[in-house]
Amino acid sequence: MEPMKLHFDVRDIFRSPRLALSGKKIWLFLKANLFGFSIYWIFSYIAIVLGGVDFPNAVHQFGLYPHLYSTENASLISQIIYWIGIAIWVISILYACTAVSRLTYKELKGDNFYSVADARNFVKNHRYPIILSWISIFLIAVFFSLGAIIFALIGKIPYIGEILFALLYVLYFFGSVFTVYTIVVFFTSLIYSPAIVATMEEDTMGTVFQSYTITWSQPWRLVLYHLVLFPILIIGITIFKWFWLGGYKLINIIFGADWLMGPKLHKIVGWASDLITPQLNFYSFMKCSNNVENVVNQNTLLTLKDGVLLSPTEYIAGTIIAIVLFILFMSIVSYGLSILSVGETIMFTIFKKISNDENLLERSDEDDISEEESDQDIDDDFEKDKNKFTT
Repeated sequence: MEPMKLHFDVRDIFRSPRLALSGKKIWLFLKANLFGFSIYWIFSYIAIVLGGVDFPNAVHQFGLYPHLYSTENASLISQIIYWIGIAIWVISILYACTAVSRLTYKELKGDNFYSVADARNFVKNHRYPIILSWISIFLIAVFFSLGAIIFALIGKIPYIGEILFALLYVLYFFGSVFTVYTIVVFFTSLIYSPAIVATMEEDTMGTVFQSYTITWSQPWRLVLYHLVLFPILIIGITIFKWFWLGGYKLINIIFGADWLMGPKLHKIVGWASDLITPQLNFYSFMKCSNNVENVVNQNTLLTLKDGVLLSPTEYIAGTIIAIVLFILFMSIVSYGLSILSVGETIMFTIFKKISNDENLLERSDEDDISEEESDQDIDDDFEKDKNKFTT
């Protein structure tokens, strides 16, 4: 099991689309997105209903993509519930990022048999640092901000206040600089916490320390490497979507022929597309063939949804196709997240090599240690049995 040979520079980032194009990695993000979106959908509609909008009217207005801030007089409880739904979706993506980073790290080490179940178990055992690290950094920034407010109140004391302000100005200045730096580290932690936990198996404090370290030691690489990664991400998603569109258009061309399914296909697919994109022209996004695009338009789709033209079996078929189309759309998003996660993992591996001359691919992780201990136990048992047999 030989580790992958890296250059430990910007050239390694170009491996991201290929390494991200993995069924295991896309599946992890797809599950996280579907779960997170489901929670977001439920919580959003609860918030909207609590805001005074009837559920049927809310569904008619928002469809599959509800959002709170187009409703009037949203209460505080509605906003809290709405943001809880968003937070759960974000957390599910962060957990998926950690699982994909772990798979990528194992792949870079040469272990191509590391499974999705192994990655999920790893996330389960290390789930707290993924979240608590950036929460801790946020609380550090809040602590310094509250300290500044307290000292500012002290500065209001007549005579003494202005003298203390002048004497402690240098302390205030460097405290302010550290607060600004901590805010930057907070965003670094959001991006790199999954990779830090996946590769170094750090706890919360270790993840916080690593976030501060790479922000301090590699600030320009943090920016420049992402300027390289983002265009790669766009190109990768475009190519991935192109293959999806090719299959989609081929189905429409063959099945949509007049002597085959014809108008029936147009009705079913049109209803399904309007269900998942009620305020967008799905066919212009998908760049469908002209014969389908001419038949299906927004007004027709609304009529179809009202039940004028579709039979019960066509409704069932349209619902199934809508689910499939939504999953396909989410898979494109999931591949993009997979590229990001793989890229961040490779970046962190490069940063550790440049900063500390530490090759993480040669590091023994907890799985390697467990295997060594298991092999040692087997050898010990064998020696015991051998001694008993000799005696």
